[in-house]
Amino acid sequence: MVKTRERQHGERIPRIGKDRMGILPVAAIYGGNASGKTNLFSALYFMKEFVVQQRGRNESTGVRPFLLSDATRTSLTKFTARVLAKDEVVYELSFSLDAKHVEDETLLRVDGGRDQVLYHRKAGSKNPGLSPLLGSYKKRLDVIFEGTQDNQLFLSNAVFQKCDAFQQTFDWFANDLQLIAPTATYNAFQEYIANTKMAEILGRLDTGVVDIGGSDVALSDLHLPSEIADQLPKDLRAEGSTATLEDDSGLRYVVSNRSGGGLSVKELVTHHQKDDNTTMDFHMTQESDGTQRLMDLLPAFLRVSNPASRQVYMVDELDRSLHTLLTRSLLELYLGCCSANSRAQFIFTTHDALLMDQRLLRRDEIWVTERRKDGSSALFSFSEFKDARKDNDIRKSYLQGRLGGVPRIFLDDVLGCSVFQGQGEPKDGEK
Repeated sequence: MVKTRERQHGERIPRIGKDRMGILPVAAIYGGNASGKTNLFSALYFMKEFVVQQRGRNESTGVRPFLLSDATRTSLTKFTARVLAKDEVVYELSFSLDAKHVEDETLLRVDGGRDQVLYHRKAGSKNPGLSPLLGSYKKRLDVIFEGTQDNQLFLSNAVFQKCDAFQQTFDWFANDLQLIAPTATYNAFQEYIANTKMAEILGRLDTGVVDIGGSDVALSDLHLPSEIADQLPKDLRAEGSTATLEDDSGLRYVVSNRSGGGLSVKELVTHHQKDDNTTMDFHMTQESDGTQRLMDLLPAFLRVSNPASRQVYMVDELDRSLHTLLTRSLLELYLGCCSANSRAQFIFTTHDALLMDQRLLRRDEIWVTERRKDGSSALFSFSEFKDARKDNDIRKSYLQGRLGGVPRIFLDDVLGCSVFQGQGEPKDGEK
């Protein structure tokens, strides 16, 4: 997600480091079904989980290799990510692994185009090749390296052992990288009750919602499994602490520790205006799929639009259940907050071709996945194509298949009848 020679919308492109590398604040990823869009999401999800989670000594790494080749099915899979940490330094973490062990692991510090190796771990090696840049950490890291399990990262183990030599990179994966799947639900419901901006934006997006609130519910009415009911008071010992729950029907609740003792339960409800100007409460299950999807995504847009945000959000199938004008409005809301000082990114996969508009997105911000003959995926941006000129209708070129990333469909005689061919728009006077 690094800029090319494109100049369009240059005012929103941050420049990072001594080499003034341009970072794209947004990336839209297109492609046919089964072309590999979700694989990119899944790869980032795996990296995040593998970095931040501890593993049992005999636990599998959980990696899923490329299955359509005998060579790759049993060989190593490699992951690499170059990230901007809070100290304004670019780090590159890469590792190769199979189901049982990490074969190779490297952390680079990228400074002005020069890659400085902070460590390089190789399976079976006793020496991690620690850089002099690690200074006073080196002696402790040598001990931690000896105790690092085959199925975990040296970087992760160092953080688990309370050594903060690599804390910045770890924190990026743990806190800054946020991944939202198509069916994911937002679970910090209390923010909707506390943040009036949420309800205001929902109203402005023509959802019919005029406000959001909490309706008091008895804890006994939730019919919680006994293990959850027993654990809740333990989790909410601190005054003011909260937990969120969603039941099987889709109703959402906020449970909090009251100042006077005991637990308070509120169901998240929306308020709609009636014809007599009073309001009626709607359960979440009474809202449309689009409104529920919007409520799950809106916190991400608000956070990434904050000028102080450093988070990278990736949303798989951004346009699911959303009208194209609504999706565009949310992107315009975010892009209007981007500047040369921004440190946030918003990456999403989509099939919404109406967003493929150079007034909204640069050519290097529009990406396409395409499935090769061997079943693997290629990822490339429109800036690589001569047909994607500034004066071209790139949406039309894309849908005509001139830029790749569209499904190859052959249904001509599958049912033994001819496929309907549209005859274009009727002429004046014709019906």
